[in-house]
Amino acid sequence: MTNGILAIDPPANEPVYQYRPGSEERKRVKDELQRLKATEVEIPLIIGGKPFKTGNLGRCAIPHDHTHQLGVFHQAGEKEVNMAIEASAAAAEQWAAMDWQDRLAIFSKAADLIAGPRRMALNAATMLGQGKNVFQAEIDAACEIIDFLRFNAYYATQIYRQQPGSGPAEWNQMEYRPLEGFVFAVTPFNFTAIAGNLPSAPAMMGNTVLWKPASTAVYSAWMLMEIFMEAGLPPGVINFLPGSGSQVGNPVLASPNLAGIHFTGSTAVFQGLWKKVAENLSRYRSYPRIVGETGGKDFVCVHPSADSDAVVAGLVRGAFEYQGQKCSAASRAYIPESLWPGIKEKLLATMATIKVGSPEDFSNFVNAVIDRSAFDTITAAIDYAKAHDAAEIVAGGSYDDSMGFFIDPTVIVTTDPHFRTMEEELFGPVLTIYVYADQDYEEMLDLCDKTSPYGLTGAVFAKERSAVALARRKLVNAAGNFYINDKPTGSVVGRQPFGGARASGTNDKAGSIMNLYRWVSPRTIKENYLPPTDYRYPYMEEA
Repeated sequence: MTNGILAIDPPANEPVYQYRPGSEERKRVKDELQRLKATEVEIPLIIGGKPFKTGNLGRCAIPHDHTHQLGVFHQAGEKEVNMAIEASAAAAEQWAAMDWQDRLAIFSKAADLIAGPRRMALNAATMLGQGKNVFQAEIDAACEIIDFLRFNAYYATQIYRQQPGSGPAEWNQMEYRPLEGFVFAVTPFNFTAIAGNLPSAPAMMGNTVLWKPASTAVYSAWMLMEIFMEAGLPPGVINFLPGSGSQVGNPVLASPNLAGIHFTGSTAVFQGLWKKVAENLSRYRSYPRIVGETGGKDFVCVHPSADSDAVVAGLVRGAFEYQGQKCSAASRAYIPESLWPGIKEKLLATMATIKVGSPEDFSNFVNAVIDRSAFDTITAAIDYAKAHDAAEIVAGGSYDDSMGFFIDPTVIVTTDPHFRTMEEELFGPVLTIYVYADQDYEEMLDLCDKTSPYGLTGAVFAKERSAVALARRKLVNAAGNFYINDKPTGSVVGRQPFGGARASGTNDKAGSIMNLYRWVSPRTIKENYLPPTDYRYPYMEEA
């Protein structure tokens, strides 16, 4: 029995491989790409540590070659969800009672497996299944999930270390219990790291989890589930339930044992979950913790003093990396009249160098969007802009779905600050620019703040410090992650904890200790060493 007061050292962020020509990592990941493409997989559910096959199959396809199938996955229905709820309940007591260092050791081992022997396979799976180029896969499927696992293990120890003070003849303690019931983790297609963090963060704190991955990202999610099991995760702690939102979600939300929801996805789906929880509130054992990060309509505000080259680089990277399929992607920009001609010239020249195609060709900066539904939605918005008098497409605007779901990075310039693509979230490689009069900088900031219902990320570019300070004040609620002279994407665990408010979610800051607090239910314990033996107090004595 361990009787030491154990500690986990503060972690460092995982170094990013660069995949330069001739490098060992470049060769290894290309070998993995070929291996995975040549092998079809059949992905089961995992319930109580055991595989289950329903025969109701979904398809793991490649976005840049939609005729190529990586495998199939079995989809859960009400029967399997109820089995998973029972399995989570059966595992809950023993998992909660396990020493915290043993729980954290499992996820620390998973981080080392990803950092070492599983790195290239997980990166290649993310490239093929989710359409990421090698660098976007590396910073996500390797570095970020490693950071989530290591930093969360460290944050857990910091939480457990926080104890109340004690008076004479008493000992006060704080016990950080898991929630009473299971946590429902609903994960998105666009980040493998988020898919791993949403179920693992509550599990670290002693909770059992039902995990529904996005149907378009089951391939990499399954690899993560295999890694968790290889690292020693006990049966029933995380139950893997691919399937449709309604088939999995409805029986989950109907269960009295629902204790929390850890969600990343669309605003509409999150609001639907919240509404259903409210409708079912009287049947739950406790009030479910609802933690969600949803959409964004992320902005770049440019002051006349800004560096044009920095603005162009920030716009191109911020708007078009991973085809704009990030909740943090720059999708609207406000540029002053005095800088616009120069910025436009540099922006168009830069975009002319961008190659679009398969992530297997490392020279391509932009790849395919995730699926047919995304392709149709994004191209409809581009066609709308083409037909509208208030908008002009100055770059891109073309698309092709004959082999993969390819959309050229597109820049729209509008004379209407409330044009549709300035206001509505569009999860794709489309940037809309509004040009404002230089003297209206402050009014532009007010406009930016009021244009969108979201509040996720945003950036200001300016050399004048007063302009930066004004933007910080005016846009205080417009972005949970605010960037100065940098693109509004690329948050790093432990350095820029991620999350926004307004329609963008509950701002519980994944990548920080704040998120883990949501998955514990503290119990205060007081022990009195010398308990009183008489109810009377001194004030009751007669003079």
